Amino acid sequence: MNAPAGPPPPGKDPATRPHGPDATRPHGPDPARPFSARPPLRSRTVFAAAHVVADPRADTTPDGPAAVDWDATLAFRHHLWAHGLGVAEAMDTAQRGAGLDWSAAAELIRRTAAEAAAVGGLLACGVGTDQLPPHPASLADIRRAYEEQLGLVEAAGGRPVLMASRRLADAATGPDDYRELYGHLLRQAARPVILHWLGPMFDPALAGYWGSTELDAATETFLAIITDHPAKVDGVKVSLLDAGREVALRRRLPPTVRCYTGDDFHYPELIAGDDHGASDALLGIFDPLAVPAAAALRLLDSGDTEGFRAALDPTAALARHLFRAPTRHYKTGIVLLAWLAGHQSHFTMLGGLQSARSLPHLRRAHQLADGLGLFPDPELAAHRMRQLLAVYGTELAAYGTEAEDV
Repeated sequence: MNAPAGPPPPGKDPATRPHGPDATRPHGPDPARPFSARPPLRSRTVFAAAHVVADPRADTTPDGPAAVDWDATLAFRHHLWAHGLGVAEAMDTAQRGAGLDWSAAAELIRRTAAEAAAVGGLLACGVGTDQLPPHPASLADIRRAYEEQLGLVEAAGGRPVLMASRRLADAATGPDDYRELYGHLLRQAARPVILHWLGPMFDPALAGYWGSTELDAATETFLAIITDHPAKVDGVKVSLLDAGREVALRRRLPPTVRCYTGDDFHYPELIAGDDHGASDALLGIFDPLAVPAAAALRLLDSGDTEGFRAALDPTAALARHLFRAPTRHYKTGIVLLAWLAGHQSHFTMLGGLQSARSLPHLRRAHQLADGLGLFPDPELAAHRMRQLLAVYGTELAAYGTEAEDV
């Protein structure tokens, strides 16, 4: 990328002039416009876990209620649907449990579900226990919290994703507590759900989930819950960043149960699959990669697996950079790229988490995304990156172009 070092000429500021296909819309596509989505993807079921856009004008604090820019947030969901991807709503990419409180998450689910119904968009929604206070909870309290959220998602019309619960990880005494609680929820679910296994690299409070820190033992408990209730499980989302383990688990699932990869490191190979099967997807990285991911998946729809890999494999370097340790802060890079791409007018996050990654990390994210051609207006992206660096008293030219280890 060869961006000019100085400010743009007067009247040519790319942050203020019209740009891109939605030049009159600072936040992206207008949900009120007629929906013109690409045809649905056929070979895989794919959800992008979508971020939320904070309201930078709100007078709040990191500990205060979440302040969401609803127009920009919903416009981004329309962007994902328009390319044929499903939306996974109120997941960890949306800062669930890291700035997005349950009250705001419930409103987000209701609003997104209404938009999905209006345009026929594919939608799954996170079900958790984050309305509980931070002190220890009983298993009965945890069950009621799950039931409340499950009821809201089902009433809204979303496909429930039973998310891993920090409260359950803290309260459970062993595998039997997980089997009993999840069994209760699955028996009462009105439609098949997605079970979510989020590894401790995404949330350290989830260490030992399913009743064991040994992954082999945890896998057996997870599979037992599924095989006890196969008709109530649409699929499993596995976010362990371990491709071999995911493939082994995938091969042991009942034939009616999907494996939605949540592996933001190895997604091209896992979606492409092998002679024994393939993974569908529910991925945070598909938030910034919606356009190239959808294009690659359409190659897969046509039977061109080599073309799919050739198109998607180059994106893995960006994904590995955004999701590098501490992985739980990947959301900062996701929101940076949304701002640079023009999907939102600012780089502000719930809870002030725009500061969770270093400037060199963000600079490298810009370089990698620019190299992939992710920005509809590269000049706008370069200008905004210079603005960000200037806030911290540095210049874009102060950083070299040498690649970091990613």
